[in-house]
Amino acid sequence: MGNQKRFGILTVFLAAILFGASAPVGKPFLSFLNDFQMAGLLYLGAALGVIIVVLKEKSRKWPWQMPRKDTLRLSGAIFFGGILGPLFLLAGLRIAAAASVSLWLNMEMVATVLIGYFFFDDHLSKNGWIASLGTLIAATLLAWGGGVAGFKAGGLIILACICWGIDNHLTALIDGITPAQSTLWKGFVAGSVNLTLGLFISPFIANSLQTLSVLSLGAISYGLSILLYITSAHHLGATRSQLIFSSAPFFGLFLSLLFGERLTLYQEIAALLYLGSVFLLFKESHTHAHVHQPFIHRHIHYHPDPHHNHEHPYPISEPIRHSHEHEHGPLEHNHPHWPDLHHRHEHAN
Repeated sequence: MGNQKRFGILTVFLAAILFGASAPVGKPFLSFLNDFQMAGLLYLGAALGVIIVVLKEKSRKWPWQMPRKDTLRLSGAIFFGGILGPLFLLAGLRIAAAASVSLWLNMEMVATVLIGYFFFDDHLSKNGWIASLGTLIAATLLAWGGGVAGFKAGGLIILACICWGIDNHLTALIDGITPAQSTLWKGFVAGSVNLTLGLFISPFIANSLQTLSVLSLGAISYGLSILLYITSAHHLGATRSQLIFSSAPFFGLFLSLLFGERLTLYQEIAALLYLGSVFLLFKESHTHAHVHQPFIHRHIHYHPDPHHNHEHPYPISEPIRHSHEHEHGPLEHNHPHWPDLHHRHEHAN
């Protein structure tokens, strides 16, 4: 495994731990905030969580200074991932146990995989299809155990996961700005929109400490987590990053148990199905001869790396990870790869 993949796996694993805490820790705040207010504060907190990182970056761009395709991708990511996704999640969290919601969030993995296969040229093997089916069965079991309310909550969480699946692929393809800048704009725009709508719906009754707590949760579980996830998606691709990120619900489940919730038989069976599905997805392998067309973009990359052999105005005497605009020349080779920024091509199989 190369340094780039190790770095990507580490960052997305940390992202999963931070995001997994959001459901069990955030549920009590819904007693004094409506869904729009809660979503708004979480994403404004996300923006605050990365603003220092953005200010330290030497190269900063406004969204309208990016290539048009990246501006459209960022707009789509904000709408689906920043505005719609958290609203569906919080609506489901309001009527279901945090443990069930944590497990349902594994549907984001399935949504990302299937959306990637049908719309973003991601390869999916037989293991991938079996794992997707296993995850769907697990989600249905959870809903069945909760009765009518369970199916309603499950449907809302699935809608949230579909929104985040779209967001994952759009975000993974944005290379006009850094992950921190992408997170900042998503948090600021989506948070402002949802909070404004929430204030129109009902009065804001949270006190200063409660408001600060939700902002802090957003900064850690959304801001830092999103930043780490985007960084990983650039290295591993949206689908593979999502496979590792799918461990987040299990951290949420563990915290739910610490907060006093008890697992039902349906939740225990669903958890085993989810774990088996994730294991199958990790066993995927994919390699074939492919051609890289010349293009220019900006993202975090690693030297030495087979795809990054460009020259620098300064000597590089040891492995270094950095970000700057660089050009890729034409290249044809054969090696195991995942659908990252450099491997978006059609497959013969």
